[in-house]
Amino acid sequence: MMKIRYVLLLIVGIVLLACQENTEKKEWTKSNLLFEDSGTEDWTSKWMLDGKRSKVINSKDGMELIAGPEHGNDTCHTVLWTKQRFSGNICIEYDYTRTDTTTRCVNILYFHASGQGDAEYPSDIALWNHKRKVPHMRTYFNHMNAYHISYAAFDAHQYSGDNDYISARRYNPAIKGLKGTMIGERRWKTGMFKPNVSYHISVYRFHKQIEMHIQNKADSKDRKVYTWNASMFPTCEYGRIGLRHMYTRNARYKNFKVWKIE
Repeated sequence: MMKIRYVLLLIVGIVLLACQENTEKKEWTKSNLLFEDSGTEDWTSKWMLDGKRSKVINSKDGMELIAGPEHGNDTCHTVLWTKQRFSGNICIEYDYTRTDTTTRCVNILYFHASGQGDAEYPSDIALWNHKRKVPHMRTYFNHMNAYHISYAAFDAHQYSGDNDYISARRYNPAIKGLKGTMIGERRWKTGMFKPNVSYHISVYRFHKQIEMHIQNKADSKDRKVYTWNASMFPTCEYGRIGLRHMYTRNARYKNFKVWKIE
């Protein structure tokens, strides 16, 4: 009798797990195009830049974001922000090509980013662009509400070979610092984001679910999907999208689009 009960419980558990996986793998519908930039025209019409020593170069190949060259010098960090703000459930997609070869430091995608909402750091981060001329990391995670995905990411201090990682965070000014901001676990050795290889990236934020789909554009079999459940964190509902490069990191972006999803 006990064996039968155990088998039944096991079956129920498998069914519930399958239902959960099916929910996570739901294909959302792109219902409305909210933003589009080919990357080939003047970037200043749709973006704003944090960082004194970075530069953005438009060409027929896309928009290259180049951080400053000095490792360890915070003036060499950079963040490129959309001027437009977005709300609710969205898909962010773009072609991404690393144009650096280093194995230190990270790229970060910010989304639904807003200020902490007081007089010093208003919700509209454009009102305190002057505070980010030197883009210290702490200015962002201490004073913004935002989702954050690190990718093409390595240890900030030492060369890491192929030991890259992907991770997600939810910044919360109420707690200050990075402790308690990690969503799920860090995933190591992705095998993706090789220099001078183009990948199509799609990031979905649907309520508390976040997914990053990565597809090598030259190899249909080279594809990975990373998912995060952010239900343990307060929801970010509105704000800008940002592309952060730590010092020495460079990459090219093309066909950048933001969709409303249902």
